[in-house]
Amino acid sequence: MATTTKVLPTSAIKRSATSNRLVGGLTWYVVVSVLGIIFMGPFLWTIGSSLKGPTDLYVYPPELFPPTLVWHNYVAIWTFVPLLTFIKNSLVAGVLTTIGQTLSAGAVGYGFARFKFPGRNALFILLMSTLIIPPQVTMVPRFLLYKEMGWLDTLFPLWVPAWFGGSAFFIFLMRQFFMTIPRELDDAAEIDGASGIQIFWHVLMPLTLPAVATVAIFAFLWNWNDFLSPLIYLTSEHNFTLPLGLRFFQQEAGTGGQPKEQLLMAASIIDTLPPIALFFALQRYFVRGIVMSGIKG
Repeated sequence: MATTTKVLPTSAIKRSATSNRLVGGLTWYVVVSVLGIIFMGPFLWTIGSSLKGPTDLYVYPPELFPPTLVWHNYVAIWTFVPLLTFIKNSLVAGVLTTIGQTLSAGAVGYGFARFKFPGRNALFILLMSTLIIPPQVTMVPRFLLYKEMGWLDTLFPLWVPAWFGGSAFFIFLMRQFFMTIPRELDDAAEIDGASGIQIFWHVLMPLTLPAVATVAIFAFLWNWNDFLSPLIYLTSEHNFTLPLGLRFFQQEAGTGGQPKEQLLMAASIIDTLPPIALFFALQRYFVRGIVMSGIKG
């Protein structure tokens, strides 16, 4: 007995494929949304705590947002501590560090990517091996060096080293990106009489905006959130950066006075605004830089 195979119409197949894509896309968005809400939990708790009064901090069961929002906390933090001075110091150190690491890491990465010299690969391996050295190993020598130079209790230790090579990670990132750019551009510039520095600055650097944005974001974030270095090198209150200045709220809270955790949370929200603004301004280049930095080894 002969059997027949039922063939679905083309329109039915297309509708089925479209339905499967819609279900898959909807499921993906639901999963991503749930994970986003979970990951945003600590940030939402910080926002809620920053709007609480001293008596709302220890309510049981805990409340995400208090019945009455205390917006005055965002006014009080500017008078409780010299917050504006802390922000200014952090911005100075962060901006100078970002510029220094971007330029110096770009120059070193350009040298490793474009020039051939004896021991280049060995030197690059030696450079990358420094990534496994904990910063605590060089902490004491750096402190003694800065002491002899008279840099203690100044912002110089926080940003000057960034102008001398940046870090091995940033050099690697810039080198990888430079290696994705065709060498024909260098040859064409040389024919026009451009020097190596002119090729680096006028030809290649404008093409590396994704890598530059990546380095800038990481450099600024690492310096902006750095607590250990300011703690070691700074002693005067007028030189404190924001991470170090936030300790004032915790110290005052433990002296027997009213709780200051709500002010600490409000100051922490202010602390997150510059990094968030920088990331959203450069996120398009940041994603491209992360993707393209490992294309060619």
